[in-house]
Amino acid sequence: MEACSDQQRRRISSTLVADRDTLGRLVEVLGMSEALGEFIIRHPEHWSILADAEVLAMAPAASQVRASLLQAVGADPKVPAPIADGQSTEVLNRLRISYRSHLLGIAARDLAGLAPMESVASWLSDLADGVLEAALAIARAGLPEGAPACRFAIIGMGKCGGRELNYVSDVDVIFVAEASGGDEEGALKTATDLAIGVMRACNSVTTEGSIWEVDPALRPEGKQGALVRTIESHIDYYERWAKTWEYQALLKARPSAGDLELGARYVDAVAPFVWSAADHDGFVTDVQAMRRRVEEQVPARIGERELKLGPGGLRDVEFAVQLLQLVHGRSDVMLRSSTTLDAL
Repeated sequence: MEACSDQQRRRISSTLVADRDTLGRLVEVLGMSEALGEFIIRHPEHWSILADAEVLAMAPAASQVRASLLQAVGADPKVPAPIADGQSTEVLNRLRISYRSHLLGIAARDLAGLAPMESVASWLSDLADGVLEAALAIARAGLPEGAPACRFAIIGMGKCGGRELNYVSDVDVIFVAEASGGDEEGALKTATDLAIGVMRACNSVTTEGSIWEVDPALRPEGKQGALVRTIESHIDYYERWAKTWEYQALLKARPSAGDLELGARYVDAVAPFVWSAADHDGFVTDVQAMRRRVEEQVPARIGERELKLGPGGLRDVEFAVQLLQLVHGRSDVMLRSSTTLDAL
């Protein structure tokens, strides 16, 4: 309240006295999320989202979220390749403020009990897609004049790809590029600069904090591999070198931002590898061994309390579902879903 003007303080006080539901949501947000609590303190004008009947009644469409985030960084959402009005800290802060404003709206609907868990997860995934699009617009603003043209797509992986994000998830991605002309080497250099720019726009810490980590570690060869590849380069890797867990990870692949047509071609190109993975010798053994390696990373003293990675935890459910999908999805296309709840 100290950051508010006298008029704002009077309005907030009168609203909270008259509306106990809004007061309850405000208290829950402050108790649930230190980041959102600090955001409301820094920007008290946004607290009213918790009392906004329109926000509570209906979530904005994914296209509206994307447009809002692009406009926040000074980019035109109507053009095919939006470019932000710079890469300054001020632009990065505008992205963070817009992101947390949308996040506060999701939290308001969630805390009001107005939506099931799967809807909240899909809203958070739509928000992540919009942030990646705005971060890409910021990255484009940093390209040198005359940089070789390229098509560039961001593929959502993991919980983002499966539209299963939670409030504290990192965002796993794979970057894909294609030359717009004949200079493939130059196009890949441009695409690599874009990928680095996207990660920097999201990961870097400003006075408005960071957003979340954009993690490209699921790409071919992991952290040792090229940050960006063409579809053909991905296919060559998956044909010759990929391990079973990498095909399993591709179950979640989804075009998230950038050139969505290129992203869709990537997903279509890798799908045959996903749905033939169970034909490989040692498939079940490989999946089980990967699950054991994940369990071994959990300290024994907290193993029974580790809800995500421990025995019987969320990762066990995901592994069981994905194993059955990979085995039976070869013949039953109804099982070819990137979302765990849909597959269940």
